[in-house]
Amino acid sequence: MSHSEIRFYYKNVTSEVIGDEHGISSEQFRGFAEKTSPLISRLNEERKNGKTPYRELPFNTTISQQVKELVAQLKSGCENLVVLGIGGSALGNIALQTALSPYMYNINDGYRIGPRLFVFDNVDPPQFFSFLEWLGDGLGKTIFNVISKSGRTSETAAQFMIIRQLLLDKLGPESLREHVVATTDAKQGTLRKIADDSKLQCLEVPDGVGGRFSVLSAVGLFGAAMCGIDIDSLLAGARDMDERVSCEDFYKNPAAINAAINYHFYNQGKKISVMMPYNYALKDLADWYRQLWAESLGKKEDLTGHNVYIGPTPVKALGTTDQHSQVQLYREGPNDKLFTFLQVENFDKDIKIGPAPDCAPELAFLAGKNLSMLLNSEKTATEFALLQDRRPCLSVIFPKVDAYAVGQFIYLFEVTTSIAGGLFNINPYDQPAVELGKEATFALMGRPDYEDLVRQIQPFIEVDENFLI
Repeated sequence: MSHSEIRFYYKNVTSEVIGDEHGISSEQFRGFAEKTSPLISRLNEERKNGKTPYRELPFNTTISQQVKELVAQLKSGCENLVVLGIGGSALGNIALQTALSPYMYNINDGYRIGPRLFVFDNVDPPQFFSFLEWLGDGLGKTIFNVISKSGRTSETAAQFMIIRQLLLDKLGPESLREHVVATTDAKQGTLRKIADDSKLQCLEVPDGVGGRFSVLSAVGLFGAAMCGIDIDSLLAGARDMDERVSCEDFYKNPAAINAAINYHFYNQGKKISVMMPYNYALKDLADWYRQLWAESLGKKEDLTGHNVYIGPTPVKALGTTDQHSQVQLYREGPNDKLFTFLQVENFDKDIKIGPAPDCAPELAFLAGKNLSMLLNSEKTATEFALLQDRRPCLSVIFPKVDAYAVGQFIYLFEVTTSIAGGLFNINPYDQPAVELGKEATFALMGRPDYEDLVRQIQPFIEVDENFLI
């Protein structure tokens, strides 16, 4: 079975299109090639030496086989799959579901070839209460996939503790093994200890793979496979992209060109990166990208220990919705943004627009046209308008939205992130700034050994009435 490749289009960032002040010249691209090509070679070498384990996920048949075996065991009796996780443990699951399952998947039984999927990436009390109230007697036909490498993430731990007690109270001690799948570290950590103690069914978070790079592991594959998504095709798309982004010819490597363009515009004052899908199914891939970009590239120090405070700011906008909420700013506000459009050439479903009412002949130009034509015309029109104001634009073009194309997209932006990290001379795989907020939460929730931090936080807990109006 042949597959089409997603394509990366970058002419609309060039000086030929948007002028010398804001565009990139051919000479500058040659400079990008000289600077970036050695980074491609270095990344390929690091990959051979096992330093970028996320790149091996599309080739790891052991993970996909374990996922398939567990799905075969659990799927038939499962009406609801609930993912408990946050950040990379949740965003990839949400993105795959939105992209590759029908819009009405959870509501219309005729669309479903697996359980309903619910992903809880927050600890909002009314939201969680409402779901549990709705679930009611359906608890016995629900699987809970708790995802945490350490098991000490407060949000996920709290969710799991609620569900654990609910299962014990309603269905008894054996229900934990029957209704909980723990995706966690293979050997250590709090969740691994709990899983071993309760004999939970388990999948592994691979060593060295951060959450934001984990969607092509069991973290994302289990939920996808349970809901009928073709994970073999997803991984095949990623493998296809691996060949393209490993190419050491800069001009044939979409990840290298993407990274270099983003790096250049960041240094030219365009520090905001807007991703704008013109397809509802792709909207949560933009959410996934926001974490990947922000957590990987937002760094205080470079690799030499110098303070650099690097970090392009990722923003999501949805076409056509945000043409009517953001484009005024994007065209006439500061020219400090790089735009990446996601465009789909062929939609699996389409609708023809009806005739114009007799009293409104001015709408006749729409009659008989397909909605897909309108949507893609809106993308072209928005890009044209931005280009008139010298705003640089990139496009990722999907022949169609299927698992193969989504796998390509995910892998393209993961490797783009690695190359961008090299250009910025920072570590794209750590996230040191996340820890203080986690520790402050521990302190406020009464975790032992955090008393000193509670005292530091205290002035910020107390409300100064002089500033309350």
